[in-house]
Order: sequence, then C-alpha cells, then structure tokens
Amino acid sequence: MHEGAYKFVARVVTQLEPRKQVLELGSRTVAGNWPYSGSIRPLFPGSEYVGVDIAHGENVDFLGDAATWRPEPFRQFDTVVCTETLEHTPEAERICHNALALLHVGGVFILTAAGVGRTPHSAVDGQGLRPGEYYRNVNREQLRQWLAPFGFAMIDTASTPGDIYALAVKLGPGT
Repeated sequence: MHEGAYKFVARVVTQLEPRKQVLELGSRTVAGNWPYSGSIRPLFPGSEYVGVDIAHGENVDFLGDAATWRPEPFRQFDTVVCTETLEHTPEAERICHNALALLHVGGVFILTAAGVGRTPHSAVDGQGLRPGEYYRNVNREQLRQWLAPFGFAMIDTASTPGDIYALAVKLGPGT
C-alpha cells in the first residue's frame, strides 16, 4: 500500500471509536518502491484482526476470495477494510456486497482503490501488469453504486489525485 492510502486509513481510524473486530479483505502486504509499503494492522491495536487474501503472504491469516469468504462459524465484524484491491479484480462490486454482509449494523467499511488516472500496476509487486492480470481504475460513480446498500458512504477523490477513498456505514440489516 502506498503512503496516501495508508494515511487515509490512519486518519479514519483516529476518528472512530476503538475497533474490536477487524476484517481485512485483500490483506496481503505488497512491498513496493513507494514511501510506505507495510500493513495497516498496527492501526488497530487491541482488536481481533483477521486478514484474508487469495494468495499466501505477509499479513494473511486465511486464504479466500474477498467476494465470497465467510468465517466458520459465521460471524460479523465492526470493521471491514479493503485497501488497494478493488482495481485488481472484476469482482469489486461483489467484494463491497460481501463487506456489507460481514458487518454488524453500525459497522464501517474503509476502502481505498486506484482511481481515474492512476497508472495500471500489478497486484503482485506494484510494477507493470503481468500477462493475464486484471486491472481497472475505479471511478466515483462505480463506487457510489457499489456502496449504495450501506445507507451512508463518504467518497473522497480529492485528497490524493489518482486514488479513490471511502468510508461506508452499514445503517440497516442489509444482506
């Protein structure tokens, strides 16, 4: 994760009550040649933290598809985080809907993604796309539609040009 995305998550976390149960979808830490390329897990001290990704790696507790993964036995979280993942999958909308299902009412979904104008990059190492890799920049209208079921969503495309950041709150039972 690059520095702008990290700073957005850090800023949001400082404005929330302490989080108790955090789920990160797309949790594998991808090291890169940018100023910050670490985990956001330390931003949630004292919380139960679960990281899910489709590939083994640093910060991954469970292997699974972020669009369909469910804990066994099923339970919900007060926070779901998904950073720098939605641009790398055609299942971005399903990931957002899964986040809704995995949250308690009143829970928050914190996300960052590559926005309009960001250079395509690999999910493996942040460099150029590799053969067969999926990539698309996420635009504001797409994200607004994906987050509509939450009841409230704040979308930021101004803080870091080329990125899109959001905080969504589950206001009702939803899915």
